Amino acid sequence: MRLDKWLWAARFFKTRTLACDAINGGKVQHNGCRVKAAREVKVDDRLDIANGETRWEVTVRGLSEKRGPASEARLLYEESAASVAAREVQRETHQLVVDPAADLHGRPTKRDRRQINRFGGS
Repeated sequence: MRLDKWLWAARFFKTRTLACDAINGGKVQHNGCRVKAAREVKVDDRLDIANGETRWEVTVRGLSEKRGPASEARLLYEESAASVAAREVQRETHQLVVDPAADLHGRPTKRDRRQINRFGGS
């Protein structure tokens, strides 16, 4: 089975095109090596996958030609304990960081512009 098709079926990427782009960009490694999207995936292969800020270290446990529900997709791989721990730490630190633009929603209103002008002195 092709690597890009497996990544799509295992729900790591929304489309096969995104999976191909990630593979070609070096975001996916097969047994520690950079590969092409057409690389054959077999059971017990190790994959290192980076999708945005999230990283997974998984072992292939099954193959599927079709993309099914997430509950079935989770059966296609087994994530390493180190990967699970790293993602948990990342999730916790992400929750502690406050987004500075969290209170901003769209363009400033007329009232907001007046306050900005009063503060800026113009």
